[in-house]
Order: sequence, then structure tokens, then C-alpha cells
Amino acid sequence: MTGNVESPFAAVKVTERVYWVGAVDWGIRDFHGYATRRGSTYNAYLVVGDKIALIDTVKAPFVGEMLARVASVVNPAGIDYVISNHAEMDHSGGLPEVLAAVKPEKVFASTMGVKALAEHFALAQDVTPVKEGESLSLGNATLQFVEARMLHWPDSMMSYLAEERLLFSNDAFGMHLASSRRFADEIEPAVLEEEAARYYANILLPLSPLVGKLLEKVGKLGLAIDVIAPSHGPVWRKDPEHIAARYGEWAAGGAKRKAVVAYDTMWQSTAAMARAVGDGLAAAGVETVVVPLRESHRSDVATEVLEAGALLVGSPTLNNGIFPTVADMLTYLKGLKPRNLVGAAFGSYGWSGEAVAQMEEALRGMGVSVVEEGLRVKYVPDGEALWGCAALGRRAAEKLDF
Repeated sequence: MTGNVESPFAAVKVTERVYWVGAVDWGIRDFHGYATRRGSTYNAYLVVGDKIALIDTVKAPFVGEMLARVASVVNPAGIDYVISNHAEMDHSGGLPEVLAAVKPEKVFASTMGVKALAEHFALAQDVTPVKEGESLSLGNATLQFVEARMLHWPDSMMSYLAEERLLFSNDAFGMHLASSRRFADEIEPAVLEEEAARYYANILLPLSPLVGKLLEKVGKLGLAIDVIAPSHGPVWRKDPEHIAARYGEWAAGGAKRKAVVAYDTMWQSTAAMARAVGDGLAAAGVETVVVPLRESHRSDVATEVLEAGALLVGSPTLNNGIFPTVADMLTYLKGLKPRNLVGAAFGSYGWSGEAVAQMEEALRGMGVSVVEEGLRVKYVPDGEALWGCAALGRRAAEKLDF
């Protein structure tokens, strides 16, 4: 082992053979269109056996930091193998620079990963494809490869280090969370739950059927897992079964008796309607979250919807259409393919009022079961109109009785 006297960046020991050598991105606030308010990490791992392997690289601007962390353990030129579990740029962006600096004996990726890397870069050396179940000997340790196609790219795979009972899980079981702490058991549980749910809702939700199949496959392979080392966020070195169980629940799509009311407003009329709809839901015993889109992000709605059974959407009519923030949110949610939702639309209007019907159409396009024709109020809702909004909430609640 060699120390790195030129840089303060040091590796963090995960197990006897494994070191975290990634980077912390404290500044990123948007990733794939969702708000990353707590930043992120780009996790790379060094496996030190008789042969030395680097599991993934980092986003290109952080390569120097990663190599400095490697140098705190071994001379980077001593890396024999580089494994690319995923070709997306937050994991592979630093690969060309790393290969030029390290000149490893071999580079490995899934069959689809080889193609994806070739389409991304003109790499300095060939990439060797590996298939499901194949393994790579490091002399006194072995890496086994597990394909995870479309979780969340066609090339995605995981690597399993049998001797440490450690799964390099790539983008599964991760979260966007910048922290000075590398392990999940060092972080506040409420923060872990929030960020893990946000990550699943905004990245993996549309792939839930494949997540379920992957969990089944890992179980059938009989991989004993003591540590899960994802590509973003902290390492699960204690109770990794917890995050695996949460993924199982989210993949199954089981909903709470919970409703999300998402809206925007121009002159507070639709806002008043949204509050009344929310009160109607709450009065019926439904856990209710009201999300004003002027102050919130579309990814906040997606996160709340993850375990909800109802989505009610409100918008004023602007230029014969849906208010822009609401239209944006509906388009975003459609791509995430939430399941098992009932819903309704409501809104205030001045002289045309097309937004409510357009929102209903959007909800049906998402597969939401619309409980009844949308509720429209001209200009400012009076007491009777607000009672009607509360009644809409109660009727939606009835559809959640299970």
C-alpha cells in the first residue's frame, strides 16, 4: 500500500479488499430532470486482490479526485482490470482519461455495455464483453457478473465479490445524496428513506416489473449479500435486507391509503379549490399531501405518488390549455408510469375552461382511473363551490377503500 502525499483525497475502506474511491458532488441540483437538493456521489470502488480491479469510474470532472483516492491505496498504474457496470456518463465519463493514465490489462463490460461504450467514446483499448454468470479471477478473489438489463439502461450489470459477500449494485439501491459519511448506518434514517424513495420514484419506477424480476433472480442465484455498494449514495454495510425489502415493496406497487393533490394557480382560486379537495380527502381518513407546483418540483410530486393510491390535479386555464407547470408535471409523470392510481381533475377558469378536460385526458393517458367528470369553477369559488371540492375529495377517498 502506498500513501498519496500530493493530494488530500483518500480512499475509504469498505471491507478488507474493497475501498471507496469515488467523488462527492456537493453542487448538483438537477439529475435526469429531478431535483437533487442534497447533491450526489459518483461511487467507484477499488478491489485489491492478487490482481487489482477498479469498479466503474466517475463523472469526467472528478477523475483527478478519484485517481488521488486510488493513489492513497495503490499506485494507479497497478490497476489490472477496469469493470464498467454501466455506460452512462456519470459512471463512464472518466473512463477515457483513466484508461490513458492507468493502461490496465483488460477492460470489461456487458455485451450491450461494449456497444454503448464504443458509441460514447473512441477508447484507447478494446473492451471485453462478459455475460450473465461469468466470473473474473483476481487470484485470491473472484468477481461474478449479474446482468441487470434496463435497470436502467440496456447495458446495466452488477458485479458480485464472493469473498466479501459484496454486491456492486450499480444504479440499484442507491440515492442522490452528498455526504461526508460513506455508510448508510452513519446517516439519519429519515434522510435515507426520503432520498431512497425519491431516487426510486424518479429513476426506477417505470422499470418496476424488471426490478421485481431482478430481486427474484438474485434470490435464485443464492448470492449471500452482507454489503451493497451502489453507484450513488452511501454503502449499505448493515442490514442491506432493508433497502432490498423496500425495493420489493415499491416494485410490487402496493399503495397506502394516501392521496396527492398537485396544482398551480394564477389568482388563488384553484389554490382554494385544492385546499378544499385536500380537506375532503383528509376528512375521509386519507393521508393527504397538497403540493403547490409554484413552490415545488415535479419530482416532489413523483416521490409523493410512489406510495399513493390517488392523484388529483388542479389547474387554471391559460391560453385555452393547462397551466405550464401542471402540464410539465403530467408529462413527467406519464414517463414514470405510476400504477394503481385513481384520480380527478379540477380548476378555475375565466371564459373557456379547457384545462380540466385536458388534464382528465392526460390522467387517462397515464393509466389513472378517473373517478368522475372534472370539477370546474368560474372565476372565484364561493362557499358552495368549495363544498363541492371537498365532496370531490370524499368521493375519491371512497375509491381508496381497501
